[in-house]
Amino acid sequence: MAEAHRPPSPSAPPAGIPSSRAEMAGERLSWRDILLRSRRGLVSGLALVLILGMGVAGYQATWRQELGQVRSNADHRLDLFASAVEGMLNRLEHVPATIQLNRDVVALLRPRSGPVSTDAVNSFLQRLNQQLGSLAVYVIDERGRVVAASNASEPGSFVGEDLSFRPYFIEALSGQVGRHFAIGNTSKQPGYYLANPIRDGERVIGVAVIKISLSPLAQAWGMLGVPAFIADDNNVIILSSQPEWLYQIVGEPDLDKLVDFQIRQLYVDRRPQRFGASEQLLQAHEAAGAKGVLLTGQPLGARLGRQVLAQAQELPKMRWRLWVFTDVDQAGRHAFTVGVLSAIAAAFVALLWLALEQRQRIVRDKLAARHMLEQANAELESKVARRTSALAQTNERLRREVAERVQAELTLREAQDELVQAAKLAVVGQMSAGITHEITQPLGAIRTLAGNSQAFLARDDLDTVRSNLGLITRLADQMGEIVQSLKGFARKAPPQPQTTDLAQAVHNALLLFMARIRADDVTLVNDCQEGLAQAWCEPNRLEQVIVNLIGNALDAMRGQPLRVLRLHTLLIEQDGVNRVQLMVDDTGSGLTPELHGRLFAPFFTTKPHGHGLGLGLAISRDIIRSFQGDLRADNHAGGGARFTIELPERHPHETPLTAP
Repeated sequence: MAEAHRPPSPSAPPAGIPSSRAEMAGERLSWRDILLRSRRGLVSGLALVLILGMGVAGYQATWRQELGQVRSNADHRLDLFASAVEGMLNRLEHVPATIQLNRDVVALLRPRSGPVSTDAVNSFLQRLNQQLGSLAVYVIDERGRVVAASNASEPGSFVGEDLSFRPYFIEALSGQVGRHFAIGNTSKQPGYYLANPIRDGERVIGVAVIKISLSPLAQAWGMLGVPAFIADDNNVIILSSQPEWLYQIVGEPDLDKLVDFQIRQLYVDRRPQRFGASEQLLQAHEAAGAKGVLLTGQPLGARLGRQVLAQAQELPKMRWRLWVFTDVDQAGRHAFTVGVLSAIAAAFVALLWLALEQRQRIVRDKLAARHMLEQANAELESKVARRTSALAQTNERLRREVAERVQAELTLREAQDELVQAAKLAVVGQMSAGITHEITQPLGAIRTLAGNSQAFLARDDLDTVRSNLGLITRLADQMGEIVQSLKGFARKAPPQPQTTDLAQAVHNALLLFMARIRADDVTLVNDCQEGLAQAWCEPNRLEQVIVNLIGNALDAMRGQPLRVLRLHTLLIEQDGVNRVQLMVDDTGSGLTPELHGRLFAPFFTTKPHGHGLGLGLAISRDIIRSFQGDLRADNHAGGGARFTIELPERHPHETPLTAP
């Protein structure tokens, strides 16, 4: 049959219209297309570079601005705190110089002087210390021994101590003002020491010292608001907002320094350890004009963040250095946010530009596509006209072919019915000899009994005549039953499915084979009981299938020493539907695998040439399947073959089945 012509799918483009621009150009790219694509790639690359550049520029500008603001604020706090430190410590700067104005102090230090009251000097120093609010005020002679002190009457008195090793004593003894941080040997209390020489004329005869408490400085860290520390002229941290930083050295604690610390006992028994960020702080301080450095990588611990701005302020009079540390992670995050927003803004502008460019390109493409579509539409109309004519011719051929196929199917059904009838008549022909024998014997007996009856009637022996007539009637009924079964089997009638008793169908089929069963000395075992198994089928066609199976079974047992034909039924339930089975067993040679695979193939037979067409089993299975059943062949355990007919059992709600 010729293939039908179908109209194009609505989703597909009409025939003759290219589905893409590449197809319009014949799948070939021109130099213009190549240059256009290269331009688009270049524009996309430049847009990406612009977006990244805007993001980086926004980040760097914001970072510089934020860092400058942080540095400015920190510088302001640093200056204020440095002024506060100098004010606290230098307010008593001139006090030691006034102690030599007391004549008792000079007299106490003057050599070869007369007896002087030490108590008067101690009392003077005590009153002075109380007035100033310092930790201690004391006087040292030129040999470095404390001769008078404000705490002379207290348990931890300095009187009698040898302080010749103290740097401030050495500086004051040389005529200079001594300034030093140290931890007291007796009190173990840190303090800031101011020392002035005491002169007798031009000669330095002693040193006046005042010790100032550093507690007010420790309480002033809050005004900075950030971590900070103060390092002395030895780069040792003597004051810090972080207690764990105290007495660490900014730099490498070499052996000479450690020995010097032990000799001068500035830090008593403490041995300064290296500060964690020493190297970066020293590099920042040594850099020319640098007042701050950015430390990265959490140099001062996780508490201060990953980036810290370190700034220093010199305290020249004390020869100290004040360091403050400001966390700038927040500024970095703000700069990063601004950079991301700048990149997003640039991306938005780039996307807007690309959208406009894309819109213009789409408009150009639409105009070009409209022109090409008009051309294609003209070509399509001509093609549609041609193909419509061809489609009409094809449809006409299809109608003729459909009519021919319907007629062929009707012819096939008629041929199948004729083939079924021919098979039935062939079976009748094969059984004609046995049926003739079955009818001939009763006819001979009837003839004999009729003759005898005439003779007995002449003798008035009515009882014998009545007995002979009864025998004649029974023999006539027997012949009528055989003829009726043969007529029912051989008649040609349309299939009408109905409730059929399998036992009755088996009985009608066996009537046709009784003469052959007796002649072949076959043992018949019929376990089918009437009313036990009801099936939904056409009785006449079911009898035809049973006749075919019994005939095949008798043929299979020919020449076998044991010949037993057994028929029995079985009720089963399959997928919630009641079904009945009829099994036909024989004691033949059984089914080989090769024979089993081809058993139901049309025109396959194991009988000699001229004794069968090989259509019996194929037709039988088609008949059973037309009633929604099945016909199977297997070998059973007792030897021989078993053919099983399985049919549905009729229920009241079932609709009668229609066989082909």
